[in-house]
Amino acid sequence: MKVFRGFKHPGVASASAVTIGNFDGVHRGHQAMLALLRSEAQQRGIPSCVLTFEPHPRDYFAGLRQQPDLAPARVGTLRDKLADLAACGVDQTVVLPFGAALAGLSPDAFVHQVLLAGLGARYVLVGDDFRFGANRAGDYAMLDRSGEDHGFDVARMNSYEVHGLRVSSSAVREALHQGRMHDAARLLGRPYAISGHVVHGRKLGRSLGFKTLNLRFAHWKPAASGIFVVQVHGLSDRALPGVANLGVRPSLDAHDINGGRVLLETHCLEWPQALGPEGAYGKLIRVELLHKLHDERKYDGLDALTRGIQQDCEDARAWLGSRTPRVSREIHDRKS
Repeated sequence: MKVFRGFKHPGVASASAVTIGNFDGVHRGHQAMLALLRSEAQQRGIPSCVLTFEPHPRDYFAGLRQQPDLAPARVGTLRDKLADLAACGVDQTVVLPFGAALAGLSPDAFVHQVLLAGLGARYVLVGDDFRFGANRAGDYAMLDRSGEDHGFDVARMNSYEVHGLRVSSSAVREALHQGRMHDAARLLGRPYAISGHVVHGRKLGRSLGFKTLNLRFAHWKPAASGIFVVQVHGLSDRALPGVANLGVRPSLDAHDINGGRVLLETHCLEWPQALGPEGAYGKLIRVELLHKLHDERKYDGLDALTRGIQQDCEDARAWLGSRTPRVSREIHDRKS
């Protein structure tokens, strides 16, 4: 999949079948939409294209109004979004920076400047609640009329449901916030995961006997937080069991480059000896969050913290032990 920051690049296709959205999490509803987009693109002999935004438009308006609570919790990172879109077979993704210029475009200007001049849209697929343009003034009916006027087809996809539940990024966020990881996996069509390159930390876990893999979660407001049973991919030829803490790292150390950042700190219950003690740094890994053990806790000193981590490891082993046949089967099914 080709990825472009903006559409003013020579590699952007001159004609395409386009869908538009934030695609946070790339859940099963998104996947169904992308399958339809690919089918329509193939019939027309043109590339499929996802138009998405970074930051999320609601992030931008929350900052503009100085009301951070208006920003949505983020299901996935941009890296994970792009990887999931590529896995769905999308030909190209255009990431538009969302700021004052884009927010101020009228619906008509959005059609002319973005869809027609920017992406050469021949087919546009949107969701049933799609709005666009300044003040969200544009809707499906307006887009459909523009298509008739300018020669591109417009289609709308209805909501996607799983067991009577409408699949949406909001539903995924709610499941993750409540620690319902099985429900989140059903909505996503896969276990919830975070990927990234392993970065250096304070080495506190190592000093306590629990070496950790640190991944930065770029957004300040992740949809999930707490202590989780996990599986780690990318360090071995098999998934490695582990326990992880997803949250903001507090630090009074001015030299702690991760202080104040959202981090996923993972301790592998099994460590590949071939890596050696330093072999994971810089590696790109994917951590699947399978089960939430509890929310983050404050401990009175390092001894209490050590006992807490030991208990988390024991609880993780017990949960994995009770689920081993099922977890192994799910891994096999995803590889098939």
